Amino acid sequence: MVTMLDYINEEEAILSNILATYELRENDELKPIRNLLILATGSSYNACLAAKTIMEKIANLSITIEEPYYFNHYGKLSDSIDAVLAVSQSGKSSSTIDAMKQIKEKNIFTLALTSDSKSPISQAVEYVIAIDIGIEKVGFVTKGYVATILQLILFSMSLGKSNGEATIEMTNYYKDELNKVIKKIPEIIKKTLLFFEQHESVLKIANRYIAIGYGPNWGTAKEFETKFTETVRKPSQGFELESYMHGPYLEANYEHILFFIETPSHNLERSTKLRDYMKPYVGETLIITTENKEAENSLSLAFECDEFISPLALVIPFQILAYKIATSKGIDLNQKIFDDFDQVLKSKRYTEEEIVGC
Repeated sequence: MVTMLDYINEEEAILSNILATYELRENDELKPIRNLLILATGSSYNACLAAKTIMEKIANLSITIEEPYYFNHYGKLSDSIDAVLAVSQSGKSSSTIDAMKQIKEKNIFTLALTSDSKSPISQAVEYVIAIDIGIEKVGFVTKGYVATILQLILFSMSLGKSNGEATIEMTNYYKDELNKVIKKIPEIIKKTLLFFEQHESVLKIANRYIAIGYGPNWGTAKEFETKFTETVRKPSQGFELESYMHGPYLEANYEHILFFIETPSHNLERSTKLRDYMKPYVGETLIITTENKEAENSLSLAFECDEFISPLALVIPFQILAYKIATSKGIDLNQKIFDDFDQVLKSKRYTEEEIVGC
């Protein structure tokens, strides 16, 4: 049976193929887009948050990310919005489909990023971008998450080419950075597995897990929250660095493990100060970083990487740790739980054949 770890081990090959086959082309349909609304939920939302800063930089965009259900029932479509992009790996998210149908009626250009070109979301929009990984059968998405980030970045290059904002030098630079990160994935996996072995005893017994990130790695912290909640099934939360300082720190105790997601940045000093301050008040403070650190509590990936690209690398340790901690706690991730949830709550759109096959 395929596991999360199997899919994580496929990430280098999948991302390498996506990058190698990408062609930078100008598209007149994308040219007018300057203000983009993205609708996504769950891991798709987290991927969009991780990619937002680099997308805005490459294509000189203004991007707003919204939860589709809330937007559909309570939100307002700003007059400044040029296009709406729905991101749904399965393409079956009911709230996203409903929102896109309503938006399309307002003559706003609609796009979807999805793994299934025949999915309901693909039928509800005018322009489809393939995530290009096929259908991910493990419910706890991993390779789909990193592929979504990569495809969003590549989409922003196409946007930038179309609106005249992205230079050849800029796109070549980021393609080189992406290639560098992708080639490091096998090494990241090995380092993370060793890190887990060294810290398994404390990781296994914690009752609350918290990740703190800054810049684009706020998205990484939020994906940590999603993955750990789904798999480890203990209270888990991801915070933006400054946000954690405004109240959440007050709950800290010895049962908490704090992960600090760090890259070279003007925010690094502030993250270091917070980490040093919190150390005596929690069970453990651990560092996941692209820097070369010798500290025992640090998972050092030890390679230079543009901060805006770093979420593609820094999420992988959390994917692996989610799987390893869950199995260490005796949780069988292949055993389905709440298997009638989508049917009862109608959170996703399935055909009759798919329901019978579940």
